[in-house]
Amino acid sequence: MSFVSPFCRTTSLAAISIAALVLLMPASTAPARAQDARITQANADSPKPDSAGPPAMQAAGAPTTGNVGAADQPDPSQQKTLASRAIEKVKQVAKSAGDIFSRVPCLPPKGGVRPLGSLPHVAGKLAAGEPVVIVAFGSSSTTGWGTTSPEFNYPNRLAKQLQRQYPTANITMLNRGVGGEDAPEMMKRLQTAVLDMKPDLVIWQVGTNAVLRDLDPAETARLVEEGIARIQAANSDIVLIDPQYSPRVYEHGESASRMVKVLDRVAEIRNVGFFPRFEVMRQWHEQQALPIDTFVIADGLHMNDWGYACFAQLLGDDIIRSVGQLKLGVNVQTYRPM
Repeated sequence: MSFVSPFCRTTSLAAISIAALVLLMPASTAPARAQDARITQANADSPKPDSAGPPAMQAAGAPTTGNVGAADQPDPSQQKTLASRAIEKVKQVAKSAGDIFSRVPCLPPKGGVRPLGSLPHVAGKLAAGEPVVIVAFGSSSTTGWGTTSPEFNYPNRLAKQLQRQYPTANITMLNRGVGGEDAPEMMKRLQTAVLDMKPDLVIWQVGTNAVLRDLDPAETARLVEEGIARIQAANSDIVLIDPQYSPRVYEHGESASRMVKVLDRVAEIRNVGFFPRFEVMRQWHEQQALPIDTFVIADGLHMNDWGYACFAQLLGDDIIRSVGQLKLGVNVQTYRPM
């Protein structure tokens, strides 16, 4: 099965523009875009793709091969003008990618959602205008594998949405995604990557690589429950996120179904939030009739810009509603969207 990303033209245009920047700008400015990407992923662990994922994306702004002689260099004033035009083109491409819902709207699942519960720690601080720390914990779909820019991964999208909703709040979003990992590897770094950050909210995306690696869902559930207990002991709210609905995942249909069920069950037992990503994405395809390549890239596993954006939007809407419930005095202790 092959898939064609609906954003390939945008990606190509960005690549051409950035290549022009590298050829035209002085050597000292060439690494600037790569530095911006590192800043966007501040405090994140070094990402790598999920197991059997696509080859690593070439960094934007990477040096070109070969040398250009002094006689071939353009006039400095002309060079500055062309470089400025290239920068403007890159900005236009980024704006176009950011305005993603004008192409395909992001709709909630048909049939509405179940009543939401509360996230008492993060909702209380957002309502009071106090500083908030959120840790996005997971694998390559947390780092944003498949996006055209780190700016478009789900933690960055979510942070911007919450900042728009609460403009006076000091919101810190820490991306702690490492590609290829699942519960066994994540538990080894839970203390340093998550708990030491003293988060108000931990968004834990887990289970996809366990399905791909045919790990026992019951063992994954045991490790996740242990991790939840440690996070709760640190007075942090938690939202679990289950695997994505994509061809590579539902090739392992029985394992994927068991994983979704056990994670939902763990969230219910431990009284924490659960965002049913698998079901939400399945409804995009089956109920909203969106082709798979509307939200999944050609590797059949990772989401594209639109997929991450809509996922972040729906998750953000739920968190915002949770804050609203707290302001209204609704005393519900679970977070159960859908």
